[in-house]
Amino acid sequence: MALLTLANAHLAFGHVPLLDGAALSLETGERLALIGRNGSGKSSLLKILAGLDKPDDGQIQFASGLRRVYVAQEPQFTAGQSVFDAVSEGVAEARELRDRFERHAAEDDLDALQTRLEALDGWTWEQRVEQALQRLRLDGSRAVAELSGGTQKRVALARALVAAPDLLLLDEPTNHLDIAAIEWLQELLVANAQRQKATALMFVSHDRAFIDAVATRIVELDRGVLRSYPGQLAAYESTKARELENEALASARADKLLAQEEVWVRQGVEARRTRSVGRVGRLQKLRAERQARREVLGQVRLELDAGLPPGKIVAELAGVSHRYTPHSPPLIDGFSATLLRGDKVGLIGPNGCGKTTLLKLILGELAPSGGTVRQGSRLQVAYFDQLREGLDLEATLADTISPGSEWVEFGGQRKHVMSYLGDFLFAPQRANSPVRTLSGGERNRLLLARLFALPANVLVLDEPTNDLDIDTLELLEELLQSYTGTLFLVSHDRRFLDNVVTSTIAWEGDPAYGGRPGLWREYEGGYEDWRVQRERGRVAAEALAQPAPAAAVKPAARSGAKLSFKEQRELDGLPAQIEALEAEQAQIAERLASPELYTREPQAVPALQARHAQIDEALLMAMERWEALAARA
Repeated sequence: MALLTLANAHLAFGHVPLLDGAALSLETGERLALIGRNGSGKSSLLKILAGLDKPDDGQIQFASGLRRVYVAQEPQFTAGQSVFDAVSEGVAEARELRDRFERHAAEDDLDALQTRLEALDGWTWEQRVEQALQRLRLDGSRAVAELSGGTQKRVALARALVAAPDLLLLDEPTNHLDIAAIEWLQELLVANAQRQKATALMFVSHDRAFIDAVATRIVELDRGVLRSYPGQLAAYESTKARELENEALASARADKLLAQEEVWVRQGVEARRTRSVGRVGRLQKLRAERQARREVLGQVRLELDAGLPPGKIVAELAGVSHRYTPHSPPLIDGFSATLLRGDKVGLIGPNGCGKTTLLKLILGELAPSGGTVRQGSRLQVAYFDQLREGLDLEATLADTISPGSEWVEFGGQRKHVMSYLGDFLFAPQRANSPVRTLSGGERNRLLLARLFALPANVLVLDEPTNDLDIDTLELLEELLQSYTGTLFLVSHDRRFLDNVVTSTIAWEGDPAYGGRPGLWREYEGGYEDWRVQRERGRVAAEALAQPAPAAAVKPAARSGAKLSFKEQRELDGLPAQIEALEAEQAQIAERLASPELYTREPQAVPALQARHAQIDEALLMAMERWEALAARA
């Protein structure tokens, strides 16, 4: 059953239409991801479907009695509201009807009120609000104004879910959320859809892992037209590539025919006497079609100037700790690491855990409370700020990129600022527009443009993926993979981390995994590698923490559980094997921590690091094997 149908919709702001005959149908139980370039009109379409805006032309049909709830990118709340009051707005009609029923006003039809209340499940609205607060882990007594951006997004989601809508519309729901909150949200949305099968979900997102986990169908808004693709992003990308190739071939054939006809119509007197009226008419039609054609949007062209090569060591941290007051829990506690030239390091952790503080310690912008930090030589640092505080909203785009000059110089090249802005999809006529006229994604592109114009051998990117469309994200990934400098990346985009970083510094203060306040660890690989290694470490730690099995005193009663002679010998030898591996790893760690190694034997460093990682894997496997054999013994 179709919950909504959009047909021949048109919408334009300025000379370029955002919707140009767009059509869409959304069925019950679907979870639809709406994707497209920044500025293509996705948020405008979502507002039209939510009933907040109207198209210039076209038809929209909704199922009878359809309840729609829209959650904006930046949710709005009444000043001074508590979390409970904000969430209760989702059941505002039920609250009002129950109040009227309890007051017994003379003009009210009590039978009609009761019928409507039962339809809305309004007799128990308080319990529904409390259940929503519990499911979303919110404290109803707190003031909304005191909450972080991520927690405010949770309040807005609770307000939407408590209304039990037939259609939930979400605009960039993962913005301001950390990785744990994003994973929690995707599980919540899928579970909610499975529990209430008569509902549907439509959301705008550029988080590829989130889309693959939640969406059952992908719809792309491309040059005013909506195109549907079943399945996940991989299927969409392969189908889209074929479509673009076919479109390019068709356009090339049409352009070739138009060129031939233009040559014919401009021939001499003999041709003009014999030319047919029909052929001239076809030429006019070809001209009109060529003028009306909307070309595929260009791609961002990204280049980075890696600057002068720094020393071999970028930063060396030994037992570093930091706390902001003497009595506050530490944000960083006893962290040690050696960061080398060319490393691409991802920082993972929840909001507020201290990722930015750790970056400042590494770069020497902040002095540690304990331990030592040594920076390398010849460091040229370029910093991408997730809050965009470095942008002057009143400055023009050209002045932001190259103040006081019409030229941009990087990597030994000299390029006009108009051409450079064009590489980042800013039209020349927008070069003198103020920054405040840009959307969130466009401001991020402008920040990247300014950042990449600077020579830098150390690049710090703090949430660069916010608001960037998928095409730009993939191009940025390719650029960072080939970047020869050192990269520090803070991101909650799991797919982006996996595709870019070579090592990960992760916050592990979660007690569920044996953590403590301020605990940070370094791992090889990206986000998924960290998840696997963290889970192995948790299992191994639980195995070592268990008391010796009582079955060792008394033989097992079950004949099938008895160890063979070979297995018993293996079990007896595992403690010594683990001890030897730990001793070897300690020796390697001591050598890697010595500055002399990097000056006298720099060629030995990669082998030592590789062996250190191999021992990590061997230790985990040995502990898991010991656990399995000990449990059977």
